[in-house]
Amino acid sequence: MSTSTITTEIDRRGVATITLNRPEQHNAFDDQVIAGLTQAFQWVATNPAARLLVLAATGKHFSSGADLAWMRRMGNASYDANLADAEALANMLRTLNELPKPTIAKVQGSTWGGAVGLICCCDMAVSVASARFCFSEVQLGLVPATISPYVINAIGPRAARRYFLSAESMDASMAKDLGLVSEVANEANLDQVLSNWIENLLQNGPEAMAEAKRLIADIAAEPISDQLLWRTSECIARRRVSDEGREGLSAFLEKRPPHWSR
Repeated sequence: MSTSTITTEIDRRGVATITLNRPEQHNAFDDQVIAGLTQAFQWVATNPAARLLVLAATGKHFSSGADLAWMRRMGNASYDANLADAEALANMLRTLNELPKPTIAKVQGSTWGGAVGLICCCDMAVSVASARFCFSEVQLGLVPATISPYVINAIGPRAARRYFLSAESMDASMAKDLGLVSEVANEANLDQVLSNWIENLLQNGPEAMAEAKRLIADIAAEPISDQLLWRTSECIARRRVSDEGREGLSAFLEKRPPHWSR
């Protein structure tokens, strides 16, 4: 499934790639792009053939964030229209954040504003060394509101205070130090880093990875308690007796690849 602004592909291994495809507009997004991304993320989430997702972009930049023509149009719209529009963006980000399969952002060039939220919603991100990142909203009298839960979760409130308020850009090295991206690569080996990650992920149990993602989301802010200890014990017990868990253990003991990695 593809549109003029978003392409979606899946290879024989089950690697789905969603690509922002507005290079002339620096892959800026508007309401149509948001709707298309939401549909594409939902398609990957529910497609049994899709094992993982790579989020990429064509052209020089990953994304310049919100399309200025769209922002101008929404600036002349009513509060109710803006609320519905913002809720659509929030729903798109949540769909990506909660996608039950591994997600990787592949980043080049500049990433501004709301587009940084896309990266923070992914499980991991690899960036070229020349990339730049900026939360530019306050320069326009706005705030990075819909992306804030995911950004603060990635870089922490202290760093968010600096970069949300200053609107200064950061380089890839700083983005890695803050946890915004997982790894920085030279342009020559960006695809190799991505390929290595994909090969590692394809060796792992699909159901186990989905449950691991849910586990992180469920317990990240939970205090250690008797209830939490029971929930984690129940989780591993359930995985041990699952078909996938038994296959993984058998494969390990028999020194053979599990069926999902063949």
